[in-house]
Amino acid sequence: MGEIDLNIAKLELAASKLRAISHPLRIAVIDLLANGNKMSVTEIYQTLDIEQATASHHLNILKNKGILNSKREGKKIYYSLRNLTLTDIIECVNKCND
Repeated sequence: MGEIDLNIAKLELAASKLRAISHPLRIAVIDLLANGNKMSVTEIYQTLDIEQATASHHLNILKNKGILNSKREGKKIYYSLRNLTLTDIIECVNKCND
């Protein structure tokens, strides 16, 4: 039987990112930012029809887990996905529901 090389640190990081995206609003944010889009906090919370504080909370979680980039431009902060591959994962999960 072959030896399996498990990198625990990598597995923990992957699990952490999966936990971060495992919320409907955070998946909605990722969907908004798919295709390389960048949006301000205002654009995100208005599009999702949620409170600004709620949007900021979820954006911070995604940013802190390395899923989103943020860039200040003047008084606004714009968010974008660090890696578009994440949208493939969500799409794959959605196909499991078919």
